[in-house]
Amino acid sequence: MEKPEGVAQEQMRANLESLRENGVDPYPRRFERSCLSLEVVDGFDHLEGSEVTVAGRLMATRGHGKAGFADLVDEKGKIQLYVRRDEVGDEQFAVWKLVTVGDIVGARGEVFKTRSDEVSIKVKELTLLAKALLPLPEKWHGLKDKEIRYRKRYLDLISNEETRDVFRARSRIVHIMRDFLAERDFLEVETPILQPIYGGAFARAFETHHHSLDLTLYLRIADELYLKRLIVGGFERVFEIGKDFRNEGMDSTHSPEFTQLELYQAYADYNVMMETTESLFERLATELHGGTKFTWQGQEIDVKAPWKRVKVMDAVAGIVGNDALKSRETLAAAAKAAGLDLGDPESDGLPGFGELVEKILSEFVEPKLMEPTFLVDYPVEISPLAKQTPDDPAIVERFEIFIAGIELGNSFTELNDPDEQVRRLSTQVERRADGDEEAHGMDDDFITALKHGMPPTGGLGLGVDRVIMLLTDSPGIRDVILFPTMRPERDE
Repeated sequence: MEKPEGVAQEQMRANLESLRENGVDPYPRRFERSCLSLEVVDGFDHLEGSEVTVAGRLMATRGHGKAGFADLVDEKGKIQLYVRRDEVGDEQFAVWKLVTVGDIVGARGEVFKTRSDEVSIKVKELTLLAKALLPLPEKWHGLKDKEIRYRKRYLDLISNEETRDVFRARSRIVHIMRDFLAERDFLEVETPILQPIYGGAFARAFETHHHSLDLTLYLRIADELYLKRLIVGGFERVFEIGKDFRNEGMDSTHSPEFTQLELYQAYADYNVMMETTESLFERLATELHGGTKFTWQGQEIDVKAPWKRVKVMDAVAGIVGNDALKSRETLAAAAKAAGLDLGDPESDGLPGFGELVEKILSEFVEPKLMEPTFLVDYPVEISPLAKQTPDDPAIVERFEIFIAGIELGNSFTELNDPDEQVRRLSTQVERRADGDEEAHGMDDDFITALKHGMPPTGGLGLGVDRVIMLLTDSPGIRDVILFPTMRPERDE
């Protein structure tokens, strides 16, 4: 037995041929409209009886015989069309009979209210603007299948007003970020996405080849090293909102292609970056939600400053005890006793002290940080681009941002000592030589820039997609990326 959607598809194709046989162009080039649906509905009191022209997608049709109704949907809302043979004439009524749900049409007519008090347009002229050749999904209204929603975002946008609202909010959030930074005299810049050496984060990069130059290039994993070059060059406050790429796994908070905000401010440190972060989140929440409080997945969040500050080593000691912090070996033993899987030390090797700290934080601490929290002061070995604290050379001035158990950003008081930076990156190069694909390389030009002198600087990176997740109450990162990376569909 043939699928119902197959029959519908055949009928749509047949209607297309009938339209062409009757001299109707099913894909005209242009259409002039006088207003949007919402303007007609909201402005009924002064538009009643006047003539308007609207355009949009037909999402429902009703009626038989010599008259019918249709719901026309555009970007701003819905308006009902009333089509009568006596009003539009035989030729256009024949077109009406051949249009189906999913088609895009234009309509000129008189604004009125039906007996059921619904604002409508009595159509005088109907124009087919695009004939659909595939039906909408059988349950298109409120499309729920996430695989379809992510793979065919256009169907999701057609079907779900809440999805359109999320991406309107996304655009607004990015505009607010830009306005916030512009008001503080930050200059927006663009730095290379294709880079000969990647750095600024621990991540595996995507690799490509430039044939003309016979050069291996990488999609950037972070903007950091180029933005710092601009600080060296004399720009004192810079930021970039752009795509970064990391060749890693995917889950509810990770995507191989994602949007990041990075900003750098000369003569500042990570304390200034904490204040900047608090102010930015207060601004975002207030403009979107009318105040600093909002809800994410049933959890009430309040981003009002000041946020909680927790020292990393205090948080780790709270899990494994202070005595465990004496050495890598004692920390590993305590972490294992607490239930952390460290793999097979004989085959995998024992993680370094800093890596153990990261693993303990990730497993036991970070998921519980519901209220806005700065985790501050990290081990130097996992922070090769950050400046050490004045009190302890094993600790750097760095913080990560957590809300609702999700990491949202990372910040340093930036390391500006070129000799120390060479020592740190040399250690990373050794790790890469030992097979760590996520370790930093040695960027000689960046070191040369530092040797010309970089002022004290505070830097901040924010995962824009994750921030949008929280502010729009979206459960996962793919819900806020229009076209997320997906596995290829299997051949049926």
